[in-house]
Amino acid sequence: MKRIGVGAAALLVLVGCPKDKPPPPDNPASSSAIADASREAAPAAPSIAKNANVILITIDCLRADMPWAGYPRDIAPNLTKLAQKSVMYTHAYSISSYTSMSLGGFLGGKMPSEMKRDGYFFSAYGKDNLMFPEVIQSAGIHTYSAHAHGYFGDSGFNQGFEKYELVPNLKWNNMTDENVTSQDLEPIAERLLGDPKNETDRFFAWFHFLDPHDMYVAHEGIDWGKTTRDLYDAEVTYTDKWIGKLLDFIAAKSWASRTILIVTADHGEAFGEHGQFRHGFELWEPLVRVPLFFVIPGVPPKKIDVPRSAIDMAPTILDLLSLEKDATFEGKSLVPEIMSKAQPEERDVIIDLPKTSDNDKRRALVHGHQKIIEFGETKYPQVFDLDADPDEKKALFKGEIFDDLGKRLRDTDKALKEVPTTGCKEGCLWGTSKDGGT
Repeated sequence: MKRIGVGAAALLVLVGCPKDKPPPPDNPASSSAIADASREAAPAAPSIAKNANVILITIDCLRADMPWAGYPRDIAPNLTKLAQKSVMYTHAYSISSYTSMSLGGFLGGKMPSEMKRDGYFFSAYGKDNLMFPEVIQSAGIHTYSAHAHGYFGDSGFNQGFEKYELVPNLKWNNMTDENVTSQDLEPIAERLLGDPKNETDRFFAWFHFLDPHDMYVAHEGIDWGKTTRDLYDAEVTYTDKWIGKLLDFIAAKSWASRTILIVTADHGEAFGEHGQFRHGFELWEPLVRVPLFFVIPGVPPKKIDVPRSAIDMAPTILDLLSLEKDATFEGKSLVPEIMSKAQPEERDVIIDLPKTSDNDKRRALVHGHQKIIEFGETKYPQVFDLDADPDEKKALFKGEIFDDLGKRLRDTDKALKEVPTTGCKEGCLWGTSKDGGT
């Protein structure tokens, strides 16, 4: 609306409002009608469709420092464009620091220490664990999933999925991943999503892209340099290309307008921080900070800066599908804060790395911008102020912060219902053999 200048306003007062005709008194009925009309004209608050679908895209080893979070290289243009439309969590954490533990906890809605598993590094989870896709399937909603690593075949992650597929002809190497798979995984995703019954029925789909995982393979036409981080960036770019193709396919479907997209990672990746490369074994920030964003039709983009954990994903996805969470799932739905303009509450984040055949126990707690890491069963914990020391190089060993976080972590340790492993036990678990090793 155009503004009237001060001089023009004064002229209206002088010539447009005769003194002998005062303005009529307010009409209460008219005022009420105007107020009612104003309320009716106000835009409706965004809501989630009752017949919504959810597609979850997870990307192995995807660090939090992506282009939408300030990374200077445009290594993921398709995901960056999607992130700009999203409700984004800027301080999201994985449940653990490598795939077996982080995704087991994600699916089971618990810390991996609390789930029945065999105890080997590539842990298999027992069928008596309730996985959240089972809740979705029992509600009559179709469930689809596809993956690109041999571990996913025997992990127990297939529970609750109507259709669960692996990329064919995968090479197995328990030290690294030699396969390039995005170009094979994406067509499987299209085929599963393209099922004609999805035009009328509801579905939940989960696709895990693996190519940013080491070994870092060069791709024709993508060249960010020759360092390990350069090669990793090229793997992210290659994966982004195929995710972009999948996003185009989704956008063209009749059900796109009622479909929610979620993007996150199972864990991060290290490039020399604390002398570590790749992932697993520790709980430093580069290993456990991950992207997390939601694209919900009709919901405007915003950023949420409080720390949040992937433990909240099971109840969140169920809530997005208008389903009740099972009482055994420990997280809280993020939907209320996604949909609200209010400041989200602060909550502690727990990161859990149980002892396996190949690694010692680690556990961490994040409270606001403070973090405590517990190393093994007896090693003195280390506390960090992540605002002042984001690289976790100056551990605190005393003081009010140290005492407070120590109590929080001790209370967490007492509350967690740890479950003994079923396969790898005494003599197999890290540090329990006679020679003190694995």
